Amino acid sequence: MKIAQVAPLWELVPPATYGGTELVVHLLTEEMVRLGHEVTLFAAKGSQTSARLIESCPAALRAMEGEHKEDKTHCNVIAYEMGMVGDVLKRARNGEFDIIHNHMGFQFLPFADLVDVPVVTTLHNALAPARIKELFLDNRQLPYISISDYQQVLWPELNYAGTIHHGINLSKFDPCFEVSNKDYFAFLGRLSPEKGPHSAIKIAKAVGKKIILAGKIDRVDKAYYEKEIEPLVDGDQVQYIGELNHEQKVEFLRNAALTLCPIEWAEPFGLVLIESMACGTPVLALKDGSIPEIIEQNVTGYIGTTIDELIEVARDYRRFDRKTVRTVTEQRFSVERMTQQHLELYDDAIKQMRLVKASDSKVEFKNHANLRRNTMANSMSLAGYRKLDAMGVSPTSTRHSTNTASTVVSVGTAKSLVKASILKKDDIKLGQNLGSTVPLSP
Repeated sequence: MKIAQVAPLWELVPPATYGGTELVVHLLTEEMVRLGHEVTLFAAKGSQTSARLIESCPAALRAMEGEHKEDKTHCNVIAYEMGMVGDVLKRARNGEFDIIHNHMGFQFLPFADLVDVPVVTTLHNALAPARIKELFLDNRQLPYISISDYQQVLWPELNYAGTIHHGINLSKFDPCFEVSNKDYFAFLGRLSPEKGPHSAIKIAKAVGKKIILAGKIDRVDKAYYEKEIEPLVDGDQVQYIGELNHEQKVEFLRNAALTLCPIEWAEPFGLVLIESMACGTPVLALKDGSIPEIIEQNVTGYIGTTIDELIEVARDYRRFDRKTVRTVTEQRFSVERMTQQHLELYDDAIKQMRLVKASDSKVEFKNHANLRRNTMANSMSLAGYRKLDAMGVSPTSTRHSTNTASTVVSVGTAKSLVKASILKKDDIKLGQNLGSTVPLSP
C-alpha cells in the first residue's frame, strides 16, 4: 500500500520532548514501513524516519516561535502549512499514493475532494475554536478516525470510520515492578489548568508524599503557572523538572509510585496514561472524557469523581499489582494493534474509492463531488456496520441531515451513543437502502 502520512509541522516527528500527535504519527509510520508498506512522511525538517521524508518546512514551527512573533498575521505558518497541503495533493494526483492520512487537522479538509484518493483524518485535538469546528462540520461527510468513543459523543455530526485507540512501542518502556522504594507521585503533561497539576499537588500533600511535575509550560499557561503552581514548588516535596525526552520520561514514570492525572476537561485520549501503565505504574484520574476507556478500574489504576476520593486511593497505592498493570497494557495498547486497525480501515477506504470511480463514469462531471461525498459517507461506515451488527443494530447510512424531527449521525456515533447508555438500541431507526439515513429520535 502506498501511504501518505501528513503530520503537523509544530513539532518534529518523533518529538524531542512534548508532542503526542507527532509520536503517534511516528509509531504508525515506522510500523507500516516495517510491515512492507511504501510510506511517505510529510513533516518538518529534522524529523527522523525510515520512510521517505518530505521536509515541508525548515524546522519545527515551535522552534521558530521568534519568527512567528514578528509575523502578526501568522502568514509564515499558513504558508508552510498550505505549501505542504499543495505538495501532498500534487503528488496524489500523480499517482504516488493509495491513501492520505491527515494528522494536521482542519487545514487539509477543504481540499480533500480535489483528489481521487481517499483522505482520512484523525481527530487528535478538540474542535475549537468555533470557526475550526465550523470547518469540520462543513466537511462532515469526509471519513474521520476518533481516538476514543467519547469523541463521537462530543461531535456526533461527523462521519466516523471508526475509533482507534492509540498504541505505543512497548519494547521502549522498561517496567519496574518494585513498590517499596517508590517515594514520589508523578505528574506528566502540560502545566495548564485543565490538566490539573494544582490538584495533583493537593493529592500528594494530603497523602504526605513528594510530587514531581514534568512537562511544558505554554505561553498561554504562563500566568496560571506563575500564580497557581510556582509558589507551591519548594524543591523538596513539590518539584518541577521541565520537559523530558523519551529516556528521561521512562525513568521518571517507572520509578513513581503513582501517576496522577486529575484532568478537568474532556480529554480525547491521553498518551501519558498508557505510557505510565507500560512502565507498570498505575494511574489515578478524574472521570472525564476518554478516561474510562483507558483505565481499568482497580486494575491499571483508579477513576474517581472527586479529588478527595483520589486522595483516599492514593494513600493505599500499594494495592495495585504493577505486573498486572503492564500485562493489561500489552494486551490493549500495542503499536501493532493500532497499526493493524489503521491498515484495515485504509483498505476499506481504498475499496470504496474504487466504487466511486466506477460509478463516476455513469454521471456528469459536475456531479462528481457530490457523488464522491455521498458514497464515501455511506461506505466509510463499514467498520461501524460490523461493530453494530454484533449488537443487533444495522443502520445503512451515515449521511447527515438537518431534519428538525430527528438527528442523523454516523453509525460509529450511533454505536458510541448506545455504548455510553445515552441511547438505547430501540431509539435507532434503521435505514431502508443505501441512500437512506439513520435518524435518532430526539
